[in-house]
Amino acid sequence: MEFNLAQVNHAVAAAIPDRECIVWRDRRLTYGQVAERTNRLANHLVAAGLGAHTPRADLAGHESGQDHLAVFLHNGNEYLEAMLGAYKARVVPFNVNYRYVAEELRYLLNDSKATAVVFHGAFADRVAEVRDQLPNLKVLLQVDDGSTAPLLDGAAWYEDALGAASPDVPNVDLSEDDLYILYTGGTTGMPKGVLWRQADIFVASLGGRGPGGEWDSVEAIVEAAKGGGSKMMPAPPFMHGAGHWMALTAFAGGNTVVIQDDVVGLDADDVWRTIAKEGVSALLIVGDAFGRPLVDRLEAKGADGYDLTSLFAIISGGAPLNSTIKDRFLAALPGKMIVDAVGASETGTQMSHVSGGGQQATTGTFTPGPGAVIVNPEMNGVLKAGHEEVGWLAQQGRVPLGYLGDAEKTAQTFPVIEGVRYSVPGDRARLTADNIIELYGRDSVTINSGGEKIFAEEVEQALAHHPDVYDVTVAGRPSEKWGSEVVAIVQLREGAKGDEVMQKSLLSEAEKHIARYKLPKVFNFVDHVQRSPSGKADYRWAKAQAEGYSAPPG
Repeated sequence: MEFNLAQVNHAVAAAIPDRECIVWRDRRLTYGQVAERTNRLANHLVAAGLGAHTPRADLAGHESGQDHLAVFLHNGNEYLEAMLGAYKARVVPFNVNYRYVAEELRYLLNDSKATAVVFHGAFADRVAEVRDQLPNLKVLLQVDDGSTAPLLDGAAWYEDALGAASPDVPNVDLSEDDLYILYTGGTTGMPKGVLWRQADIFVASLGGRGPGGEWDSVEAIVEAAKGGGSKMMPAPPFMHGAGHWMALTAFAGGNTVVIQDDVVGLDADDVWRTIAKEGVSALLIVGDAFGRPLVDRLEAKGADGYDLTSLFAIISGGAPLNSTIKDRFLAALPGKMIVDAVGASETGTQMSHVSGGGQQATTGTFTPGPGAVIVNPEMNGVLKAGHEEVGWLAQQGRVPLGYLGDAEKTAQTFPVIEGVRYSVPGDRARLTADNIIELYGRDSVTINSGGEKIFAEEVEQALAHHPDVYDVTVAGRPSEKWGSEVVAIVQLREGAKGDEVMQKSLLSEAEKHIARYKLPKVFNFVDHVQRSPSGKADYRWAKAQAEGYSAPPG
């Protein structure tokens, strides 16, 4: 059986209307309250003429027959309400990076053909700057965020729109073919909208599997949700797939989504205090960029600084979590689990690695989930376990339809191999004889140096073991001798000095983990390593840093 996301939410909310659904600051919204608010939002969108206009069967994989809602918000109940309300109206919400300047925002909203935008008042000036260049835009909803921004001309206050709309379930015919869209981060190229059928993304990443595999009925989903009630905190921005994947998975399971108070930046003390206050059982972070400040704060505060007895697991998705940081978490939080979850916008959740129980933490090796395979470099066959060749990490089964508006890129990323359609977004990997996937990194940021392929993520993880490294990214730049050479852009801990002694110390640490030919030829010490708000490496920035830096002589 296949499911629509709104259909699942309707059923779960009807079964547990009094259970808390979203907790944020002084807001404690039950499933019943969120259901009513999202019904109202859906009816507002429907009244504006938005919805589904072309049947899925009449469209190619890279095409959409529905209206699109840009979600230009910081985290909060409104973000998740916007997604659920849009699904109920058969409108497709999509994520907007709130750091985008006007030019980037204009590109994204035109590429998506957005017909509606919901935005925080703090972003009203950017919306105003581009709105006249968005021919498809019909609906603007402004969320009062406490800023002094007046209501944008032609927009409606979000709460006023909800208050004026019907609380009844919208009169639309939902379909399992209705779309879910996730825009990629664009850290190595322009952002691309990944199109999924809701039936497929539900299984791939949003709670569509139970203990025995895919759910076979709405009744089974509801029965499991009745036994939910756990509290889950997605700390990253919801504009990052991992963040709202956890939230929507929590909703499907009848659990409560807890949001930390500070949603503009990462305040480690705020995160730990909220976990202690609310009794959170699962915390989602994004790799080292979240893990390092969180474990630093935990160690500085001491083991008794926070009551974290409720916490069961820390889950990292979207970026690697260094094994040294994992070990620090396990030492500070004995008895807890650290889970590395790997996936992509184009694959959903693919594989995982669990650290805990006195084990030595590792990074880069994972147990594959359903449908995760390795295809050969030529993309015309699947590699068997134990094959020595490094191939492409791929996913079969529940995979996206394509990239919005891009037939050529769709054909490249979603090839048909021996009659089976795969998603191959670009990560290099190998499947060992004992069915463990060794992940090497994204091919687009691979450095070809002296005839050897060097994966940026592998070098980053090797350097991150050094106790004086606070953050690091790696990029390549042209070299007369090597073709390309590895440049490490390093942010040191406060008080550490980026001199020749430090460079030698970094190389000494790195060569414990990687072959010498992979070691950086140049170190560029910076005050701050730039990342996306979700914590992912910004490789366009890193490449500019590498190419614009002249190493000191000697």
